[in-house]
Amino acid sequence: MNVTHLYCSNCAEKYEPNRIYNLCEKCGKPLLCEYDLKKAARTLTKESLPTRVSSLWRYAEVLPVENEKNIVTLGEGFTPLHKAENLGAKLNLKNLYIKDESLNPTQSFKARGMTAAVSMAKELGIKKVAAPSAGNAAGALAAYAALAEMECHIFVPKDTPRACIIECKALGANVNLVDGLITDCGRIVGERKEAEGWFDVSTLKEPYRVEGKKTMGYELAEQMNFELPDVILYPTGGGTGLIGMWKAFDEMEQMGWISSFRPRMISVQAVGCAPIVKAFHEELQHGADIENAHTVASGLRVPKAVGDFIMLDILRKSNGTAIAVSDEDLVKDAVEIGASEGIFAAPEGGACLTALKNLLESGEVKSDERIVIFNTGSGIKYLEAFENM
Repeated sequence: MNVTHLYCSNCAEKYEPNRIYNLCEKCGKPLLCEYDLKKAARTLTKESLPTRVSSLWRYAEVLPVENEKNIVTLGEGFTPLHKAENLGAKLNLKNLYIKDESLNPTQSFKARGMTAAVSMAKELGIKKVAAPSAGNAAGALAAYAALAEMECHIFVPKDTPRACIIECKALGANVNLVDGLITDCGRIVGERKEAEGWFDVSTLKEPYRVEGKKTMGYELAEQMNFELPDVILYPTGGGTGLIGMWKAFDEMEQMGWISSFRPRMISVQAVGCAPIVKAFHEELQHGADIENAHTVASGLRVPKAVGDFIMLDILRKSNGTAIAVSDEDLVKDAVEIGASEGIFAAPEGGACLTALKNLLESGEVKSDERIVIFNTGSGIKYLEAFENM
């Protein structure tokens, strides 16, 4: 184990590793893991990667699990970086790529976070886990909890995509449908967790999901021969993937894998729920309050993210931006990804294509840049969104 300590992303308070934590005990903000990267780099080298397992656990030295017997894995990670030749030709782009996370277990990038979170829960002796979710995180937690033989409690909005609800039940989770948003689900978990003995694995309310998500950054660098792209468009609800990738870039630079160059990070949200977009353009430090949040891209329907201040800082440090797109356009562009590239993208993936088109039109993204858009899940989980296409 190369974790030296945990630290608060806001007040920098330090915590001993290998303990059960949720948020910072001083200020209530997310905790992150710090590693001895010099030690990690002795065995985790670029040259060693081709001989390693084809999953995110190939980066074990910069992941938090100490005993590999505690790793709970379904083969997640190492998803393809697809060069979108057909779509690129339509948009006059020679270097357009799609990082296709739909090929993860449970068909979304959420598998990355949950393999790390549940593995650490197992290592720390946790027997019961609970989380609020907009859909895909629930399915991933249910799967990994089942494999780890943990009791699993899921809280999702009543209008969560039906496939996600069925998936959770089929995987043995206790599913609770809530008349409200993911924030309402999170409040219920918070109110009940102590009495029920649940460990809360909500987005960024425990330190390890982000560690699994950061491996998207490691993979992207590896797949691009350790030269990061110019632009990354990422659909952001809770924002763990965006935060994790930025953390991965810093770690890789410290290990000598990449230079100090960073991509411009683009946060993509839906018009009906765009707290980061609103806060970014109004120069706020925290996400704006959103009432009556709505979008068919359920992963984007997060009106208040605990790590909003971290996301906004990353967007500004990277000279990136934040953009909101309509439900009509994001569904249409998810279909265009499928018809052009053979990838049945989630609405969130479609949102990134819509955002890219808008940024190309405004001149904020140039046609000669290397561009990566993230498809974070499979359209098969969102059939209701495509019924009227």
